[in-house]
Amino acid sequence: MILSENELKQIEGGAFKITASFLNAISRGIETFLNLGRMIGSTIRRIGAKNLCPIS
Repeated sequence: MILSENELKQIEGGAFKITASFLNAISRGIETFLNLGRMIGSTIRRIGAKNLCPIS
């Protein structure tokens, strides 16, 4: 089957593929948010317990 130039311009294609690099990026993003939450939680806990390192 030979397509004309107009028909070729109207072609829409490509399915959304879930690749390993995409999944890796998503997991790293989630891991970053979890680590950020842990750091903020630890900071709040240390401030509440007045257990801060002195600045020399």
